[in-house]
Amino acid sequence: MAWNEPGSGNKQRDPWRDNGGGSGGGPSPDFDAIVQRVRDLLNRLSGGGNGGLFVALIGLVIAWCAWDSVVRVNASDTGVVLRFGQFSRLMTPGINLKFPRPIETVVPVGIGKTQQTNDQVRMLTKDENIVQVDFNVQYKIADAQLYLFGLRDPDGTLGQAAESAVRTVIGSSDMDTILSGQRTELMVQAKQLLQATLDQYKAGLVISEMNFQNVRPPQEVKDAFDAANSALQDNSRLQEEAKAYASQVVPEARGDAAGTRAEAEGFKAERIARAEGDAQRFNLVEQQYRAAPDVTRKRLYLETMEQVVANTPKVIDLSSGKNILNLPGASDARVPVATVITPDSGKGVR
Repeated sequence: MAWNEPGSGNKQRDPWRDNGGGSGGGPSPDFDAIVQRVRDLLNRLSGGGNGGLFVALIGLVIAWCAWDSVVRVNASDTGVVLRFGQFSRLMTPGINLKFPRPIETVVPVGIGKTQQTNDQVRMLTKDENIVQVDFNVQYKIADAQLYLFGLRDPDGTLGQAAESAVRTVIGSSDMDTILSGQRTELMVQAKQLLQATLDQYKAGLVISEMNFQNVRPPQEVKDAFDAANSALQDNSRLQEEAKAYASQVVPEARGDAAGTRAEAEGFKAERIARAEGDAQRFNLVEQQYRAAPDVTRKRLYLETMEQVVANTPKVIDLSSGKNILNLPGASDARVPVATVITPDSGKGVR
């Protein structure tokens, strides 16, 4: 309603004007005229129709633009701002401003969220055994821009690259290595190979963990694998028994060899010493022979005959028929006595 009511004469009732008799001011503004001018302007802009609907639409548009210009990014996300579909900038977590749609849109990307993928492969090992591997890959988004625009399907690419890495590592190893404690080294190799592939593809992903959850032969060949595994265990057991036997026998053989070698060295030293003694004695006998040949010859003869017939209980007659004087035997009857009759004296010599 208008501020001025009819029927009050020329007196103006203006709430913005001090009517209490204070100091006077200027004439009050005519708000009805101002509103009418704005309404006429809107009518002209809207083609002369009802301007209230247009004003309401303008207000809704302004409210929507103000509401759509404020974006809240979660703490675990990074906002990727697209201006008319093209990358513009990144938004940090918190309250951010942007141009309303369709000028700018924001795509949230979970940077701090750990994601995972599981798969299973069946393949041949290096020694031509069939093995089935269940593996798990845990990864995070390291670069939001590369994650959205580097590849068409980064998650699917990661799954295929992970399978390729597992096949490369398992295919270059034999069954014993895969089933033994070296499986951890194989997982590390597969993780490094997968990360290198993703970096080459510029996928914007980083691998946090890669595990071989289960490595086993397929059910179709399980019986044959169990038999082969049992044979390998028997082979290992026999090898260990052989090593234990060798560790017991080899030292004994080495001890016997050392004893035999020591005996041989002693025999060698004895023979050398005896030979040297015989040589020295021969030299001494030779010297005596040169000094007195007859006496030395007879002494050598008697000594030789004494050695020859020392254990023979017989009488050897070398007297050419002369009288024989047989001396009584030794006090010990068990010791045989040999009597030699020399041709010179005709006497027996015990």
